[in-house]
Amino acid sequence: MLPQAFLNRMESMLGNEYPAFLESYDKDKYQALRLNSIKGDTAQMKEKVPFSLQPVAWAKDGFYYEKDDTPGKHPLHEAGVYYIQEPSAMAPVSYLMEDYDVVQKEAADCQERILDLCAAPGGKSTQIAARMHEMYTSGKWKEQGLLICNEIHPARAKILSENVERMGIANAMVTNESPQRLAEVFEDYFTRILVDAPCSGEGMFRKNEAACEEWSPENVSLCAERQDGILDCAASMLAPGGRIVYSTCTFAPAENEGSMTRFLLRHPEFRIVEVKKADGMSAGVPEWAYFREKMGQVLPEIAQTIRLWPQHLNGEGHYLAVLEKEGTLRQGYCRNGEEKGIPAKDLKVPGKGIVEFLDFAKDTLDPQTLAGLEKNGTYVKFGDQLYLAPKGMPSVKGLKVLRPGLHLGTVKKNRMEPSHALALALKKEQVRYTADLASDGEVIRGYLNGGTFSYEGEKGWYLIMADGFSSGWGKLAGGIMKNHYPKGLRKMW
Repeated sequence: MLPQAFLNRMESMLGNEYPAFLESYDKDKYQALRLNSIKGDTAQMKEKVPFSLQPVAWAKDGFYYEKDDTPGKHPLHEAGVYYIQEPSAMAPVSYLMEDYDVVQKEAADCQERILDLCAAPGGKSTQIAARMHEMYTSGKWKEQGLLICNEIHPARAKILSENVERMGIANAMVTNESPQRLAEVFEDYFTRILVDAPCSGEGMFRKNEAACEEWSPENVSLCAERQDGILDCAASMLAPGGRIVYSTCTFAPAENEGSMTRFLLRHPEFRIVEVKKADGMSAGVPEWAYFREKMGQVLPEIAQTIRLWPQHLNGEGHYLAVLEKEGTLRQGYCRNGEEKGIPAKDLKVPGKGIVEFLDFAKDTLDPQTLAGLEKNGTYVKFGDQLYLAPKGMPSVKGLKVLRPGLHLGTVKKNRMEPSHALALALKKEQVRYTADLASDGEVIRGYLNGGTFSYEGEKGWYLIMADGFSSGWGKLAGGIMKNHYPKGLRKMW
């Protein structure tokens, strides 16, 4: 049951189009996934994923799947081959990560520093990371870049960190902070920021009944006020010449055209960028900034923002705006300074933790793999945990950090226990030994549930694969592959 106050407002907004909007609620929701280019060639992935996939027009590597498909219950999901994501939710990152030539030319030698400010559960963060990987490996970027994924709620931040791990991301730092706390540390720092703002969730009513039950006009007003504060923090953290993409999954004008109008009036150093709309996308309505309120200053450029309506395209309701800050992009300065680790490329005398990892790497990894991991990395130790922090990662001092880069492993009695994150970040050709299992077979499902299996080969650590995609570690001894899949991730099928 849709709230009557919501229906009344939508009828006033849409007029003759209101019946078509209502009819959209009688249709099935659209389901989609996004192939993960960090794991390999997405064209080859598409052939291996056992679902009928149709492209999402506004998202590179985004595909609709059929109603009866169950991609969340497949070993390739656990291998990070794809991320299940609502199709409209893929749009904001597509605009955040598109090439904007003028800024890129002015900042050719500037490392990209990207913030996903309200990141959980991680769909957009992992989408950003995939695009960063593509830009770096294609040679368009000289550096791999730094991604900071932030979530204010601790439980949701943990889920975010798990998804960053599952998708094999090596250059991300996951934080659990408020926007206000981050703004104290990162003034004029980031080249791009995504603000996928907490909102009243009206666009998810068809998908999520709980959002409908929690809705009220008062909550819409509270969300709009909260968005103003978050956007102000984002504005202070964006470097001159940088880009913010603001997005919501609501229809409420106060949280969309209203939020953008209020922001531009507070921040004249920003402008709305006109971007190309995909088929089915609609323009924002400047006058809606004051819907059912006393009319204030109307900004015509609000028409350059984008609305996604469920009656116009195959997805849920969303809104997005692309903003740029005046000035020229430059290297950022973090008040925390950079993390004081050991630059891998300068390592001469490895200390405890690092020497154990290097011994493991010598026996398990291809020599060029270690060189590739170390190229832009810094070894950082936290107790018995060893990480490879991305180049330029800010100091974690005073910040709540869940994941400071790529977790390499745990030091245990003069040996290294490799991490699950490292396994998922590696490819078949990067390790000495692999066990490649059929993704539709019982052996891989048994492995993901903690089981051992018979295998013939040299003694040592093996990267367990599902159709060529890394899934975790196993250790072979006496013809039995011992299971090192994390207990907390094991599941019954």
